Amino acid sequence: MIGTGTMAQHFLLSAAARTLSLAKVARLSAEEAVEAFKAIRWADTNGAPVCPNCGCAAVNAYKSRPIFKCKACQKQFSVTSGTIFSNRKMPVRDILLAIAIFANGAKGYPALQLSRDLDCQYKTAFVLAHKLREALSLEQDTGEVLVGEVEVDGMYAGGHVRPENKKEDRKDRRLAVNQSGKRRVVVVMRERNGRTLPFVFNGEHEAVPTITARVDRDATVYADEAAHWDALHARFQTKRINHKEAYSTDEACTNHAESFFSRLRRAEIGTHHHIAADYLNAYASEMAWREDNRRVSNGGQFLRITRAAATAPVSRQWAGYWQRSN
Repeated sequence: MIGTGTMAQHFLLSAAARTLSLAKVARLSAEEAVEAFKAIRWADTNGAPVCPNCGCAAVNAYKSRPIFKCKACQKQFSVTSGTIFSNRKMPVRDILLAIAIFANGAKGYPALQLSRDLDCQYKTAFVLAHKLREALSLEQDTGEVLVGEVEVDGMYAGGHVRPENKKEDRKDRRLAVNQSGKRRVVVVMRERNGRTLPFVFNGEHEAVPTITARVDRDATVYADEAAHWDALHARFQTKRINHKEAYSTDEACTNHAESFFSRLRRAEIGTHHHIAADYLNAYASEMAWREDNRRVSNGGQFLRITRAAATAPVSRQWAGYWQRSN
């Protein structure tokens, strides 16, 4: 409650959460922005360029153009070559500003608003935001299995069929024949006090093989009473919670998974308003990253997002996206 001095202050309201100034990023000169990006991308060499083609640190800098040439392979490259921003047209300063704005969106940031903030086309902002989500997804999921106590749950999204106006025209929307076929489920595996891994399926039952592959055999798995989770007992020590009787008991709960779904649902309804099935996994991965980094300051998140984008490879999905779509 506002005005009560006895309650503990939420982290997002504390000074420790505010370490990034959009004004400072916006006031960077073109040269300062490039130097800042170099310092983040090539942190191991204190900002000294390294050839993305062969990894050689011996490079020459052109005075006439902001590019470099490798002495070993003779390839030319820029500060964004070989990254997810490869072949960009947007100035580096605007990219850094976009990342700063993106980092400040606790429940995500819509592409339409980002396009207005940057004064660019919606298509540009849409692709840029998805490139950042792809970079976060690569950082979030390193391929390692989850250990310890792992909660598993699913959240259905999309595929809403609006009921007819008149009662006599309405159909039972629970039947598959009366559904749109676009409904998907986000199944999350979340370590308690650890990582969050979301995956998208047509139905919860399809997630069992993925859970088996991505969760350590010695882990304790917590799930609800849905029948398809019965298969988990054959591999894991599995504890169940019946939500018809309680949301949490001393024996089991899935509250950490539900916390992630709360953030994802707020992003869907309050920020983006609609998430297409083709992009649901990207938004789920973004929210998983935000959930796991919710206690990191906005400045720290800015650095992590920039570093993830600067070290991610050229996007196979989003490079030339609109050219392929058109």
